[in-house]
Amino acid sequence: MVGTALLLLGNGLLSTLIALRGSLEGYSDQVLGFMGSAYFVGFFLGTYVVPPLIRRMGHIRAFNFFAAGIAAIVLVHSLVVHPIVWIGLRLLTGIALVGFYTVIESWLNTQTVAERRGQIFAFYMVVNLLALAAAQQFLHFASPETFVLFSVAAIMVCLSVLPLASTRLPQPLVSTVPRLTIARLWRAAPAAVVAAVVSGLTMGTFWSMGPLYAARLGMDAGGVALLMTVTILGGGLMQLPLGRFSDRADRRYALATAAGGAAIAATAMAAVGASANLLLAACFFYGGMAFAIYPIAIAHLVDHLSHDDILSGNAGVLLLHGLGAVVGPTLAGLLMGLGGPAAMPIFFAAALGPLALYVGLQSRRTTDEIVEEPAQFVPMVRTAPTAMEIAAAVEEHRLEVVAETAAEAEAESQTEVATSAPLGGEGEREEPAFDSASGEAAKTRTSDRAENAGLEVPASTEVSRETLPKSEPETGDRASADIPADGDKRIDGPLPPADENVTIPTTPGTTRTDDPDTEGPAPYRNQDHRAPPA
Repeated sequence: MVGTALLLLGNGLLSTLIALRGSLEGYSDQVLGFMGSAYFVGFFLGTYVVPPLIRRMGHIRAFNFFAAGIAAIVLVHSLVVHPIVWIGLRLLTGIALVGFYTVIESWLNTQTVAERRGQIFAFYMVVNLLALAAAQQFLHFASPETFVLFSVAAIMVCLSVLPLASTRLPQPLVSTVPRLTIARLWRAAPAAVVAAVVSGLTMGTFWSMGPLYAARLGMDAGGVALLMTVTILGGGLMQLPLGRFSDRADRRYALATAAGGAAIAATAMAAVGASANLLLAACFFYGGMAFAIYPIAIAHLVDHLSHDDILSGNAGVLLLHGLGAVVGPTLAGLLMGLGGPAAMPIFFAAALGPLALYVGLQSRRTTDEIVEEPAQFVPMVRTAPTAMEIAAAVEEHRLEVVAETAAEAEAESQTEVATSAPLGGEGEREEPAFDSASGEAAKTRTSDRAENAGLEVPASTEVSRETLPKSEPETGDRASADIPADGDKRIDGPLPPADENVTIPTTPGTTRTDDPDTEGPAPYRNQDHRAPPA
């Protein structure tokens, strides 16, 4: 984290210096807008160029390579003051900075245990914002006209190498991140697609043209530093409340609120002009709303993607944001050249107002259907694609914890039901008995004699023919009713199957069978083969 803070101190200072020194050199707003766009073009190209270089060199050597390159680029700005050269230098700076971010974020992603990855990622984003805000304070110590501040920025970049170069941790692998097509992203979450592009337009313009806007209003270097710092701090402080609101309601409501609030704040910036206190208040509110649009859009997209598509979906949104950041500074520079400094906040309002209207109308027309589990808001600023890997890993771990918790709760509920169930029912219970006609077990109603005796009788019990007790000879009226008068005798012992012929002894010299085709008197079969009562 120390290396990250030092790097961002140098890069944050350089971004502000480019706008201020270019303005002092007489560069037009359009040219400075081109410089801002060139930086984000380099950022976009770096996502393709940097990973192969890191795989070839290794993380530590690649980090040193990019650090040396950025330090040299920063110093060349003070040696060769020419707009064409500066545009090329900004392009190279964007490529090299992606290398920095990729190395650092890959290390964070692989060296952090899953349970703490969310906390580390949040702390990493806090370090980003605080370092960018602190970098503006160097403007109080020297004038942008001299080489001093460029040298300070180069020194910070060089010092950022020391913590990483001295580490003994194993080097992580750089993965290839696939991207979902824009059509697929649009079908999944159109509000997230539009919000990503608009966020790129506005945030790319703010980082590139914000210092120029303050300088065009007549502020000195200290005033420029204050305006940038207040806006960044507003973005850091208000992301979390807006994110929590998005977690508790339809996320499109939070997205429309952030976009609408930023549009109102931008309109106020244009209206108050150079009035210091009111302008700072409007900038604070604008930063708080505008900075939250991108992470809310990421969370909204994750809501509508399956678990396996989260990483590739985040990479697609990062691409859309980068495209917006490429176009924004150039367009804003052209508008500022025509309409003065107030054109920048008007540009913000013109981009964010329609976004708020579109998302608000969509939230009324369609139902927000979450694919698997609702995502959790993670504060962030746009860095490298590896930040999306960390965010995706944080979300995947959270989903795993949710699934495990649900499974444990289900198991506990089943255990409680099983332990609270009675051992036997109340009232009459069905007890198996044999039907003499079929020879199969049949259910017949009995009383609670077994329960009263302390015996457990299952609801369905199969009683086999072999386990039945032998029938005792019956006496009285029942015996006379069951045994014919011609002397037939009852058969004791186990009953034969119903489909077997049975020879029943009668009077001497006479045999009976249960086969109706057999000659002799009509067959006889005992009709009472039930077990005797207990």
